Amino acid sequence: MDMLTQAAVFFAAAVIVVPIFRKLGLGAVLGYLAAGALIGPFGLKLINDAPAIMHFAEFGVVLLLFIIGLELQPARLWTFRNTVFGLGGAQVLISGLILGGIAFALGFGTAAAVVIGLSLALSSTAFVLQTLAERGELKDRHGRVAFAILLFQDIAAIPLLAVVPLLGAGAAVASGASVPLTLLKVGGALAVVVVGGNYLLRPLLRAVAATRTPELFTASALLIVSGTALLMNAIGISMALGAFLAGMLLANSEYRHQLEADIEPFKGLLLGLFFISVGMALNLGLLRESAGAVGLMVAGLIVVKVVVVYGLGRLWGLNHASARSLAMAIPQGGEFAFVIFTAAVAAGVMTQDTQERLVLVVSLSMAATPALQLARDWMTRGFVPEVAEAYNVAPPEESQVVIAGFGRFGQIVGRILAARRIPFVALDSSAEQVDFVRKFGGEIYYGDASRLELLRAAKADTAKVFVLAIDDVEASLRTAETVVTHFPHLKIYARARNRQHAHQLMDLGVTMLQRETFLSSLDLAREVLLGIGFGPIEASRTVATFRDHDQRRLYEHYTHYTDEEKMRSLAKASAKELEDLFARDAAEAVGDEAVVGTPQRKQQAA
Repeated sequence: MDMLTQAAVFFAAAVIVVPIFRKLGLGAVLGYLAAGALIGPFGLKLINDAPAIMHFAEFGVVLLLFIIGLELQPARLWTFRNTVFGLGGAQVLISGLILGGIAFALGFGTAAAVVIGLSLALSSTAFVLQTLAERGELKDRHGRVAFAILLFQDIAAIPLLAVVPLLGAGAAVASGASVPLTLLKVGGALAVVVVGGNYLLRPLLRAVAATRTPELFTASALLIVSGTALLMNAIGISMALGAFLAGMLLANSEYRHQLEADIEPFKGLLLGLFFISVGMALNLGLLRESAGAVGLMVAGLIVVKVVVVYGLGRLWGLNHASARSLAMAIPQGGEFAFVIFTAAVAAGVMTQDTQERLVLVVSLSMAATPALQLARDWMTRGFVPEVAEAYNVAPPEESQVVIAGFGRFGQIVGRILAARRIPFVALDSSAEQVDFVRKFGGEIYYGDASRLELLRAAKADTAKVFVLAIDDVEASLRTAETVVTHFPHLKIYARARNRQHAHQLMDLGVTMLQRETFLSSLDLAREVLLGIGFGPIEASRTVATFRDHDQRRLYEHYTHYTDEEKMRSLAKASAKELEDLFARDAAEAVGDEAVVGTPQRKQQAA
C-alpha cells in the first residue's frame, strides 16, 4: 500500500471513529485507539506495519512535551509547589512502589518492575482534564487538586523517559561502557540546551518574527523542537526531554503563545497518529486468550490507584466526597505509559509480549473511566463541591481579559488593569512593538490575534472580556470575526479608527465601541471653548450635548452607512439638527435669565 493510500486510511478511520467515541463521552484518545485497532493487524488488516508508523508518530509526543514545557512557567509552578510536589509526588511514589512491588512479586526483574510501577502510576492528563472541563469541575477543589497531581505526573514522566535507556544499559556497562561518561554526555547536552535556549532561541525568534512571514516562524518552531530532540537522541536519551526543556526555557518569552499556536496542529495530528499506531499494536487475540488475567490486572490497577489517591486526598484535607471524586477521576493509566513502554522495549528493559499486555491494560483502564464517573455521580448525589483556596491549589492559567493590539490605545487599558492586579494577556503582531514594550517591563506576547489557534493558546475560551485595540482596520475586522464566531461568550470592547470602521464592526455584532480620538477630541474642544470665553458649565454642557448627539447618530445611521449619497444627506441634516439644538438651548437660557436674572444681576442686587 502506497503512502497516500495509507494516509487516506488513517484519516478515514480517525474521522469516522473519533467523533463517535466523543459523542459517547469516551474521549478522543480512546477513539484513536479504537480506530487503530480497527484498521491494524488484529482488526481489518488494512495496515500491518504498526512499528514503522509508531516510530514516525512519536514526534507527536515530542511536540506534546514541548507544549507542556511552554505552559510550565517556573514562577507560576513555584506558587503552588506544595500541592504539586507534595501531593503529586506522594501519589506517584506510593502508587509506583505498590504497583512495582506487585510486578516484582510476579517475577519481573528490578528494572522492569520499576518502569512498570512508575509508568502505571501516571494518569491520562488529556483524558482527565477534558472530562473535568466538560463537567465544569476544574474549579472545584477536587478538580484543582487533580490538576496539580497531573501536573506533577507530566513533570515526572520526563526524567522517567530519560532514565529508561540507562536502565537497559546494564550489558553495555558490564562490557566496559562508562557510567560517568554517559552522565557527562547527558549533563553536557542539557547545558547546551539551557545555554542555547537563553542566548540563542529568543534572538532567533525575534529575527524571524521581524520578517513578518508566518510560515517561516512555524518552520523555526519546528526546527527548535526537532533540533533539541535530535541532540538528546544523539547521546542515547529521550528526545522528549530536550523538547520539554526547550519549551520550558521559552515559557516566559514573548513568543510563547505564537509557538504554541503554530505547533498545536502538528502536535494534534501526530499525537492522534501515535494513538492510532498504539491501537494497531493492541493484541486483541491476547484479550481473547487471557481475558480473565487482563481483567484482573485492570481491576488491580484501578483499585490500587483509587485507594492511594483517596487516602492522600483525605490526608491533604479534602472531605470524604471530594477525596472520593478525586480518586475516581484519575485511576486510569495514561498516554505517557505507551511512550515509556515503547522506550523500555527499545532499551531491552521489557519484552514485546509484556508491552502488548500492559498497553492493553492501560487502554482498558481508560475505557473503564466513564463507568467510574457514572458510579461516582450516583454516590455523590447531593454533594456540594468544595471551593479550592487560591493559595492552596492554582488552577490552569486563566486571564480575565485578552487585549489584541498593544499600541498607544491598548497599553492604557493594560496599565489600568495591571494597576488593579487584574490578569490579562496582551497580543501584538509587531515584533518591534513587542520587544519595545518588554524592555519597559510590559507583559506582552507576539502573535496575530486573528488566528484561532493563537487565541486558544492565549486562553480566550476562559476569559471574560476581549479588548480589540488593533490599529489596522482589516486586521481588526478579521480578529473580531474570529472572536465572534468561536468565542461568543466574550464581551468585545473595540477601538474603531473612524465611523466607517465602527459600522463595519457593528456588522459583525460588536456594539461596545470607542472611536480612538473621539474622547480626546472632545476634551480638546472643551478647552478651546474655555479659551474663547465660555464658562466651565456652558463649555461642558456644549461638549456633552455634541457627544450624546453624535453617539445617537452613529447608531441611527448604521443601516445606511454603505449608501454614500444617503450618508451625505444624513450628515447635512444632522449638522442642521445640532445647530437648532444649540439655538434652542441658547433661547431657553436667555428666557431663564429674563425670569430669575443672571448670576451677575443677582450679585448686584445683593
